[in-house]
Amino acid sequence: MLWTIAVILLALWAVGLAFKVAGALIHLLLVLALIVVLYNLFLKRKT
Repeated sequence: MLWTIAVILLALWAVGLAFKVAGALIHLLLVLALIVVLYNLFLKRKT
């Protein structure tokens, strides 16, 4: 489920970059969200 959401967000982000629909703030927030998701995944695997 989490991977599906991440893939959908990345696809929408790529479409936004291609058509320049979204602003830089949205791209920054998506990158930060992806970093947080990856950090949480690695943190759960260590414990």
